[in-house]
Amino acid sequence: MQVGGREFEVTTRKQEVVAAALPLQEHWLPLSNLDLLLPPVDVGVFFCYKNHTSPSAAAARFGVLKKALTQALAAYYAFSGEVVTNSFGEPEILCNNRGVGFVEAFADVELKELNLYNPDESIEGKFVPNKKRGVLAVQATELKCGGMVVACTFDHRVADAYSANMFLVSWAKMANSKSPVPEDVPSFRRSLLNPRRPCQIHPSLNDMYVPVTSLPPPKMETNDHEDQLANRIYYVKAEQLIKLQALASSNGCKRSKLESFCAFLWKMVAGSETGNDVEKLCKMGIVVDGRSRLADENKMASYFGNVLSIPFGGKVIQELNEKSLNWVADEVHEFLECAVTKEHFLGLIDWVEAHRPVPGLAKIYCSGSEEGPAFVVSSGQRFPVSEVDFGWGAPLFGSYHFPWGGSSGYVMPMPSPVGNGDWVVYMHMLKGQLDVIEKEGGHVFKPLTYDYLRPKEEEVESKHMGHMIIIW
Repeated sequence: MQVGGREFEVTTRKQEVVAAALPLQEHWLPLSNLDLLLPPVDVGVFFCYKNHTSPSAAAARFGVLKKALTQALAAYYAFSGEVVTNSFGEPEILCNNRGVGFVEAFADVELKELNLYNPDESIEGKFVPNKKRGVLAVQATELKCGGMVVACTFDHRVADAYSANMFLVSWAKMANSKSPVPEDVPSFRRSLLNPRRPCQIHPSLNDMYVPVTSLPPPKMETNDHEDQLANRIYYVKAEQLIKLQALASSNGCKRSKLESFCAFLWKMVAGSETGNDVEKLCKMGIVVDGRSRLADENKMASYFGNVLSIPFGGKVIQELNEKSLNWVADEVHEFLECAVTKEHFLGLIDWVEAHRPVPGLAKIYCSGSEEGPAFVVSSGQRFPVSEVDFGWGAPLFGSYHFPWGGSSGYVMPMPSPVGNGDWVVYMHMLKGQLDVIEKEGGHVFKPLTYDYLRPKEEEVESKHMGHMIIIW
């Protein structure tokens, strides 16, 4: 099993700005109260495609991507604008169709040589673009084998993963002549998230969110190797998820796979602390999407923007180490229960309104400190990997890439592109925590490799070649 890749260079061939094909009336689009809870951080996402055509067709593929992008931006015009500060000192989207930075590049590496297990080595600074302007940046990179990596970076204040997924699928359908023209149009109807009059704020929200003016000064950077955040990608077999779910369920109360997975990971992270640190708290947050909770689902299904909350729980490390998995899963379920209601999201909208223009922030985002370890799990089970087909086949692999800048860790489980019930898990965690997770949870978290991803026919062909060599 090959985990390590090799050194390679990525060369930029062309840079340009791609704008919406149709002329757009310049206008201002306010951020909703839920958008205002996001700090100015960028989210990355990338897709790896096998060579389905000759390498000489790369130029044509670049053209297909750009043409479809001009069409998709007409509907998703917020991505073609820029975030500016309004007279109240708050961020707002200026929809001026200034366009999206588009980079065409070449990497002297084959897809099978990429070390996807370690995105710090293979993805960061190479395939995922560094957004220098606007809201969205795109990079399409031709590989030595004729494959391609298509990656985007977008401003999280403008869109959550649900919104980005809508855009990616629409863009792919615009490019793919075999796909029907997308009928769903994104909704920017901010009135769906208006605050109530008067505001009604539950005290629990003050435990989850904090005005940025109340935050302590940032912690000094450390040179401790184990205290450095790193990115890793694993896969988890479907049978392991079923086992975890069985262990996490008790007394006839069946926990979801996500709750069971989170409980296991919570115990793993707690187990990375030793000595006097076991008296500290270990905090875990779980991102909840409020679309199905807030309003009529038909109205919110196409809503473009952030509709997120991050409830979290904190338990003494020693307690997490000693208690059973089903006890920890019960704790996960309990802190999630308060945030999966319409009232919670309406209250959160009101909380932001009461503090404006001072920005708010999820406490868990800035909790990883001397208080103890902290991390957030965001379910990416709706990540539509197989639907991001630009006309040369579905991606062999796709993942979000989110080294988010907070002091807490970030974890996103996504469906495996293999399509057999497995999960792919992106982790942005402290190196020391990753070491423990791999050592103690190695039976669950397996390093992602090309061998795991490669199609069955390629595997059969490889074995056939092996037999031929033996015969000779």
